[in-house]
Amino acid sequence: MNIEKNKIVFGSVILVVILFILSYTYLVLGEGDDQNDVLQETQVPKLEQQQKDYSSKLYALNELKEVRQTNAPSIYDEKLFDSIGAFDYNLVKKKRERELDSIYGKYTDRETERAGRQTYETREKTEQDIPKQEWNPTVSLKEIGLEHQLFFSANPQPIEDGSSGSTSSVLFAKVDGEQILKANSRIQLQLTQKVLIGTTLFPVNTKVYGIVTFQPNRVMIKIENIDHVPLTFKAYDLQDGLEGVYIENSFKSDASREVADDIVQDINLPGVPQVGGITKVFQRNNRTVKVLVADNYQLLLKSQ
Repeated sequence: MNIEKNKIVFGSVILVVILFILSYTYLVLGEGDDQNDVLQETQVPKLEQQQKDYSSKLYALNELKEVRQTNAPSIYDEKLFDSIGAFDYNLVKKKRERELDSIYGKYTDRETERAGRQTYETREKTEQDIPKQEWNPTVSLKEIGLEHQLFFSANPQPIEDGSSGSTSSVLFAKVDGEQILKANSRIQLQLTQKVLIGTTLFPVNTKVYGIVTFQPNRVMIKIENIDHVPLTFKAYDLQDGLEGVYIENSFKSDASREVADDIVQDINLPGVPQVGGITKVFQRNNRTVKVLVADNYQLLLKSQ
């Protein structure tokens, strides 16, 4: 029974394949026959309106329709073109200012006429009130001669303008940049106001250089010239008004501690210290100590 079922399935598969081949062949051959058919009668659409004949060229030209000119849209606003076609970005603003100026000019003319009329009336009243005086040529000539003599003998002193800068012996300065300083090193300062010393004008931001020395909690600054002009100044702290820049350091305590250590190490006899190392400690600390001065630290430079 199984053998017969297998045969039936195999036979049905073969039958389906044969039917597919036949149908595909019919479709392909049928399309080829349609292409070989000859077109015997061609259908042409009928003309709804025939071409009109004109007896002369003038009639034909008159019948032509007007062709409209098409222009591409402009990328600029038409309100920004003036009367000659030139583009002006501020054209609307200029028109508004012109209108305002015309309105303002009308009122200004009226006020000017009114003020002129009042001035003329006041002048007439003033001239009428002033009594006429007789001119004495003898007295006038003497007065004129005296005025000439006084004029040529005068020696006026120039008036100094306050805006030309400070002429006092105190200058305002600041530290130009954050700086790490040692003893006898150079510090760079900068003037914060223009100053006139003698006949020399030093503008703002003039560079000033000074030499640094140390004292307990103070950095002493001495200046010997400004822009190659020999001048002697000392720096004072703007906050407390004392000489030098205030700093917080332990130079004194460190020196005292090292002096004590050297004294203990140099003892040869009980109770008799040798103090030969004291100066060495101060020299060593003075050479190795470094101080950081902040940027824009305000100072006063006073002449010596």
